[in-house]
Amino acid sequence: MAIWLDANTRVVVQGLTGKEGQFHAAKCREYGTKIVAGVTPGKAGATVDGVPVFNTVADAKAATGCTASLIFVPPLGAA
Repeated sequence: MAIWLDANTRVVVQGLTGKEGQFHAAKCREYGTKIVAGVTPGKAGATVDGVPVFNTVADAKAATGCTASLIFVPPLGAA
């Protein structure tokens, strides 16, 4: 199955509140990527550079209709 990304792709960033997530999300936005949400458990309601943060990907998808995800989670958080 081919996956196509284009200018209409709506991206959620898992780990947006972390250093790596913030850095790469900012670079993606400079390039034109539509970052519509971030996910960090326990930080729902926060914003990072105007991007809302949710506790779960399901919450982010329901609120924003995101269609793709970037993941910047430390090893212990991914296990």
